[in-house]
Amino acid sequence: MPRLLLTPGEPAGIGPDLAVRIAQNAHDVELVAVADPELLAERARAIGLPLVIDTVDYAAAPQAQAAGTLRCDPVALAAPATPGVLEPANADYVLATLDRAVERCRAGAAAGLVTGPVHKAVINDAGHVFTGHTGYLAARCDAPPPVMMLATDTGDLRVALASVHIPLADVPRALDIAGLGTILDVMHAGLRDRFGIAQPRILVAGLNPHAGEDGYLGREDIDIIAPAIDQARQRGITARGPLPADTLFTPDNLAEADAVLTMYHDQGLPVIKHAAFSRTVNISLGLPIVRTSVDHGTALALAGTDAVDTGSLEAAIRVACRMITHGA
Repeated sequence: MPRLLLTPGEPAGIGPDLAVRIAQNAHDVELVAVADPELLAERARAIGLPLVIDTVDYAAAPQAQAAGTLRCDPVALAAPATPGVLEPANADYVLATLDRAVERCRAGAAAGLVTGPVHKAVINDAGHVFTGHTGYLAARCDAPPPVMMLATDTGDLRVALASVHIPLADVPRALDIAGLGTILDVMHAGLRDRFGIAQPRILVAGLNPHAGEDGYLGREDIDIIAPAIDQARQRGITARGPLPADTLFTPDNLAEADAVLTMYHDQGLPVIKHAAFSRTVNISLGLPIVRTSVDHGTALALAGTDAVDTGSLEAAIRVACRMITHGA
């Protein structure tokens, strides 16, 4: 039975609500919230749900949890947290929970990490250069930049990104043959080692409309994407493309693929979020630890209310458990 860490993220958002609500059900995995236990207790009282919080014993074997209980690896808040009200002083708390979780995973005390939503702006307002979970965790793991891949909890659709949170105007300059080759290598290894797919099949989207239409609509598809795919094939990777993004996601194409690589954030994510918004999971491929995350934001206006949906967190836990099993 694996031990899985959960960092609820921004304390003023719905992350603590998610931890409380997910603990209402019994689990065949030991969930450990890396968080302030009083924050969790206060949020449980606010939403009227029972919660028994126990401090985790990492020396003991992981144990299944009964409904209404949650184990905790305590990290103290820097300042009181009010639902819906951002407090920059707690940015250090959010980063401390991530640091603690990475340390536990790398030491072998836990098999994986599921992260709740953070608020990037308030962390930067507190004086930290923070572009998001993925880059921060890579730095803490002494790892190269990982590949962000979003997947449905059933694995019927997986979409990776060649570029993430950059302006659309900067995307062409962010693409090069070597970089795309590295991404394809990481995808291939991750799908093989974390998902048990012996020979992953990857579809690659073009950058321009109609994949450039033989250069008439841009040469990036000819000069950058196609050579990266050709070189990946020479390394034994099954990759096909560049394919026009407007027809890539048809059922016939997806039936022949285990994952899709898109060139920018809004080329691939609208498709998967439309297909399965509440069941979509953010996965970091290329880290030395298993890490999944919810695929939504902090939803400050919903914190402490009855309008919180745990679907993405439940999916992230299921996917993390499968990754742990395949990687064992």
